[in-house]
Amino acid sequence: MSVDGDDGRPRQGPDSPGSAGWTRHKRMCLFGGSAGRFKLESGGSIGPVEIEYEAYGSLDPDGSNAVVVCHALTGDAHAAGWDAEPEGPLREYRRKKPGWWDSMIGPGKAIDTSRFYVLCINVLGSCYGSSGPSSLDPDTGRPWGLAFPIVTVGDWARVQVAVMDRLGIGRARAVIGGSMGGQIALELALAFPERVESLAVLSAGHRLTIQGLAFNAVGRNAIVSDPDFNGGDYYDGPRPLKGLAVARMMAQITYLSEESMAGKFGRRLRGKRTPDFTLTGIEFEMESYLNHQAASFVARYDPNSYLYMTRAMDYYDAAERWGGGDLKLAVERIRARTLVVSFSSDWLFPPELCREMVSAMCGVRLPVSYVNIPSRYGHDAFLVETGVVDRLIRGFLRDRPRRPGLRGAGGPAGGRPLPECHPSGALAGGAPPAAPACPAPPAGPGPEAK
Repeated sequence: MSVDGDDGRPRQGPDSPGSAGWTRHKRMCLFGGSAGRFKLESGGSIGPVEIEYEAYGSLDPDGSNAVVVCHALTGDAHAAGWDAEPEGPLREYRRKKPGWWDSMIGPGKAIDTSRFYVLCINVLGSCYGSSGPSSLDPDTGRPWGLAFPIVTVGDWARVQVAVMDRLGIGRARAVIGGSMGGQIALELALAFPERVESLAVLSAGHRLTIQGLAFNAVGRNAIVSDPDFNGGDYYDGPRPLKGLAVARMMAQITYLSEESMAGKFGRRLRGKRTPDFTLTGIEFEMESYLNHQAASFVARYDPNSYLYMTRAMDYYDAAERWGGGDLKLAVERIRARTLVVSFSSDWLFPPELCREMVSAMCGVRLPVSYVNIPSRYGHDAFLVETGVVDRLIRGFLRDRPRRPGLRGAGGPAGGRPLPECHPSGALAGGAPPAAPACPAPPAGPGPEAK
């Protein structure tokens, strides 16, 4: 069974032998109560924390076949298959298409669910089931809004390990992520080196470029400048969708490339041969595309979450965080066999940034493979270039290091012991703490898309 997607290419329906089938999200309450509140890197704490996740395949008794997949900026835990229960207006889009990496995850696919237990966890601060600014503050009974604490990539990594602890996964067979998900995957391997056997980072680096910071800043300013923003407390009224639409348009440009835009749209006028000579109407095909992308996005995403997610990406700098600015010293912590994939036309995380990270890894004798894929699709190539990405990930998961945790013949570079690093409320070993009680969900359907 195949389903045609927006791009015209066939997609596997839920009854296809290669599909993960009908999926249902799961939720887990962490921290709070006897487990202790979750201490955030920005200061303060929060608890209990509700985390949404999806899992595909069966976990081996020893938990050794787990593959953790980390989602990108506006993604969610629904990485594969078809959502059987797309609840709430922000999830309506799931009725029309499968999970965001469905081409890669399923029986017989690169991330083979007949071999691996595939886990995808929605990050803290999102609007897709995990605690975030649109969730209810247990102290007030109202949505958090901007009272929700600032979150970081480090916080996300610690939450992911807490989920792994609860599920009985001591060491992930692999952690894989693209874009923002690549930052999370890298941080997992740095903060918890003994928990990650293999690491794959796609379309991501150890930090954002300055241009990436600039585009994120413009997007956030568009949202907070919207008259409907109301200091982030807009959940009882109209949402700042005009600002969010502009932010999405800006971001969409960074996901593409000049070559892909020229090939897909060029300078063609929209449905006419001569321009209308209007300042505000749609004249070009490119304008129509950006408007379509914006309209689709604002119907499924919370503006406050966009502020939190982009700011967390801004803050992340692995070299500064783990090496005092020295990237070699930072990556020296990694104990995982590593694959880094860049794309030639990606200017959000350009190849030269990825090569800088790979060079540092080579400098400390980390077993790392690097591939720069010629592509016209820009940053989105890790989602679009399914053929070559499939082959890379399939081979990467097929091969396994003979002595996990060692770098080359010389062992860990420098011979330094690694400091302990465990998440608040998660245990290094033994039984996990009892689950705290999470606040009940709101009675209504959540924020409406106006």
